[in-house]
Amino acid sequence: MGIRSQFAIAVGKTSQWALKTFLKGGSSLPGQLALKIDPHLLDTLAKDYQVVVVTGTNGKTLTTALTVNILRQQYDEVLTNPTGANMVQGIVSTFLQAKQKKGQKKFAVLEIDEASLSKVTEYIKPELFLFTNIFRDQMDRYGEIYTTYKMIVDGAAKSPESTIISNGDSPIFNSADTVNPRKYYGFDHKEDREQLAHYNTDGVLCPNCHHLLHYKMITYANLGKYYCPNCDFKRPELDYRLTDMVRMDNVSADFVIDDHEYSIEVGGMYNVYNALAATAVAEYYGVTPEKIKQGLGYDEKVFGRQEIIDISGKKCTLVLVKNPVGINQVIDMIGLAPYPFSLVALLNANYADGIDVSWIWDGNFEDFATMDIPAVVSGGDRHTDMTLRLKVAGVPEEKITETKEIAETIEAIKKLPTDHVYILATYTAVLQLRKELANQGFIKGGMNRG
Repeated sequence: MGIRSQFAIAVGKTSQWALKTFLKGGSSLPGQLALKIDPHLLDTLAKDYQVVVVTGTNGKTLTTALTVNILRQQYDEVLTNPTGANMVQGIVSTFLQAKQKKGQKKFAVLEIDEASLSKVTEYIKPELFLFTNIFRDQMDRYGEIYTTYKMIVDGAAKSPESTIISNGDSPIFNSADTVNPRKYYGFDHKEDREQLAHYNTDGVLCPNCHHLLHYKMITYANLGKYYCPNCDFKRPELDYRLTDMVRMDNVSADFVIDDHEYSIEVGGMYNVYNALAATAVAEYYGVTPEKIKQGLGYDEKVFGRQEIIDISGKKCTLVLVKNPVGINQVIDMIGLAPYPFSLVALLNANYADGIDVSWIWDGNFEDFATMDIPAVVSGGDRHTDMTLRLKVAGVPEEKITETKEIAETIEAIKKLPTDHVYILATYTAVLQLRKELANQGFIKGGMNRG
């Protein structure tokens, strides 16, 4: 390690200590300062780590957390970056706070935004890429799904010897050749049955001949055992297979992957995919089934991913939503609840949310009108849009309370008639809600993104 790198690390660590000591928190600033001194510092910091990068539209955060939990059952040092710290300076800050232990196998499992991946792989060469899925999301930032796919493939190509493990049930991940070797995970839990995806589904055209794809099994959206009836395009052979959905409800699931039964303490099919992805990484590194089971069973809710917050005796489940496929999966999960619940829907349109809120019209909000929900609260910066969407979906107007400010939303939650409440919120709305809940003493560290 050269003198410049040593000085950069010293400056970064010192600023990190100062921020935590005097401001009670961290930021990407230490990484920014260190990079100004040594622009190639990340190469130095990451060279002794086996780096796993997790990217995709939905599921990055929970998949990363589950992967870290599993690897920590077998390895002492597993570094990860907090949600949001996925630009180069944030990743440098993550490595700066690592405690170096000589002679041990070291992992870094990094969640990287799709648009940031190519920038990060300029400086760091992961050993493994994990692609979760690609759905239409924040069109103003990412464009169409094929544009997003090109972003992550180009990012991975800068480390051509690295393996890609991707969701084999997603047609887009099999739509073009890559310079990277590939492995696939997916579902094989049902008998074949000829079917088509829902008419309002993206990514269901054959990339070879543009014929409409057919399916022998669909999990949700465009995911499943697809094939083209007009050419030889079809789902690839799976390297990691979920063969049985033993049980699933709104708070947990049991399933079988590669002949071993596992459980997770979050509900919904989409979270089973996250667990399958994390298990695929674990199997790739030879982690034993017993330790995979321990890692998946780790019951610590991740920021905005079905975390439960007590608000004046109301058991509130907070769920981040951001695109049509995501909201539909959350609605399906909520529908499994065996108890009465009220609903809170918070819609923002800041840059981190995506400024175009038209996506809510592609969500199955009509399903809420079929559920026995006694009261609904709409809120967020775009509360009028959310209220209109709920009314058009068939939710009776007299059940809806519209709130303009987060503090007003919290007061409305306290008055809801049920003990259980589901709060669906876009990203910055989650931050605003948690900040105000921290101010009112309901939680600690409201801006902590875990």
